[in-house]
Amino acid sequence: MNESPPVTVVVVAWNQLDRTLDCLDALARLTYPSARLLLVDNGSDPPLEETVRPRFPDVEVLRLPENRGFAGGYNAGIRRALEGDARLVCLLNNDTLPAPGFLDALVAEATTSTEIGLVTSKIYYAADPQRIWSVGHNVNVFLDLVPGAMNQLDAGQWDEARDIDFAPFCAVVLKREVVERVGLLDEAFFLYYEDMDYCLRMRRAGYRLRYQPAAIVHHAVAASTGGKTNPVRRYWLAQSGGRYFRKHGHGPRMALILPFRAASAAKMSARLLLDGDRLGLRAYWAGLVTGWRTGRADTPPPDWTRQPRPDG
Repeated sequence: MNESPPVTVVVVAWNQLDRTLDCLDALARLTYPSARLLLVDNGSDPPLEETVRPRFPDVEVLRLPENRGFAGGYNAGIRRALEGDARLVCLLNNDTLPAPGFLDALVAEATTSTEIGLVTSKIYYAADPQRIWSVGHNVNVFLDLVPGAMNQLDAGQWDEARDIDFAPFCAVVLKREVVERVGLLDEAFFLYYEDMDYCLRMRRAGYRLRYQPAAIVHHAVAASTGGKTNPVRRYWLAQSGGRYFRKHGHGPRMALILPFRAASAAKMSARLLLDGDRLGLRAYWAGLVTGWRTGRADTPPPDWTRQPRPDG
């Protein structure tokens, strides 16, 4: 592979014009010499192109007629990237701010071995720039994430590159051959868990996933769903979790997963009750029941999940 293989950076955005412009402004300062920028407008109203085009004429805008979720938006961008000469595809949320050299570091790591299929970044909270949000995760026997670096202040404790089991798809690079072998993201996950599903599929196909700490990104976590405690976010997380565990928890492993998930649901319910968040509790259980019952994660949340909170 060339020293600077062509990379298409796919940014998916649904509304959030200001955050999208900030992200594109950061991308305009990339030092990587062979990057093409592609903005997937996931059905924004109004369309983003009329504002983006004058400020960033080199950014290609792919307009989708409706919001297809993260998986659908990323897939549209990946297809467009692979129509061209891209050897790698960088998937980036529009609420991220990548450092100028982040893509150089990701590509350098990805090209050290043909076994590596994906590389992720050191991701900080945008609101707390020295506090870590993600350095990738390992996955346990229950197919859930092992607690790692989240919320730790960075004191150099995660400065070594390493193999991981999972990377959130807000700032990763994928090799072209991975998509050609593993396929696209599963669009039955409208929001959340599409990355966990894909990472598991990659590892089953024999690929390694890597974390590279020299690739720095700051992330406005949960910006697209209105914040971490928003009932809509709780609904989508619960529903997508139901699909993920049903899809991958085959045979004897499901006998381990079911009691683990039941305990997790009880713990979440108790926490929401103690917090007095009855709307969040209702949204959580609505999503959980839908995901486990249907085995899908693309059923929109009920209108009542968007109602104002009593204390709002």
